[in-house]
Amino acid sequence: MLAWANRAAVDATLATGRATFYSRSRGALWEKGATSGNHLAVVRVLVDCDEDALVYLVEPAGPTCHTGAPSCFFRTLADDGTAREDAVEAPTALARLDAVLEARRAATASSSYTKSLYDGGPSKIGAKLREEADELARAVEDETDERVVSEAADLLFHLMVAVRSRGQSIDAVLRELDRRAGTGGHDEKKARKPKPVV
Repeated sequence: MLAWANRAAVDATLATGRATFYSRSRGALWEKGATSGNHLAVVRVLVDCDEDALVYLVEPAGPTCHTGAPSCFFRTLADDGTAREDAVEAPTALARLDAVLEARRAATASSSYTKSLYDGGPSKIGAKLREEADELARAVEDETDERVVSEAADLLFHLMVAVRSRGQSIDAVLRELDRRAGTGGHDEKKARKPKPVV
């Protein structure tokens, strides 16, 4: 979406972690989702080179557009200059898959392999993850590059199902990887909290 923000709106966004803007017509701040419940939880704020525009990277709670569309940008400009409605897909393959995996949670197990995994619970999902990881490891050891790619795709798919089964998204995983950027692997492991002994 696109909205106006003044200094007070930006300060409120940084203080609350929820996207807040300034309505020039009403002369007041407004928090996205305050009435609809479709809040935008701000993960990071990007600043352009001229420091006159911001991009809020967010986790949306529901549709962003007041029309109910996931994004306010759901129309394309035709050659004649008219706006044409189009189904705009998520921008990346991972985001598209993540949206499908979330939708499958409402499907019936008889028509959806993914739903059957969700219904099987943590033990079924965990067993499938171990199976797929083993198949990838074996492919890396002595199979073709094509098999490695194929098995990696299988593992990634099941990993994303596992993450979704816990109510998390692939974005949460990517944010964690981003948080670790620049930290050596040994240092990162040392900084982890020890697992509780059962």
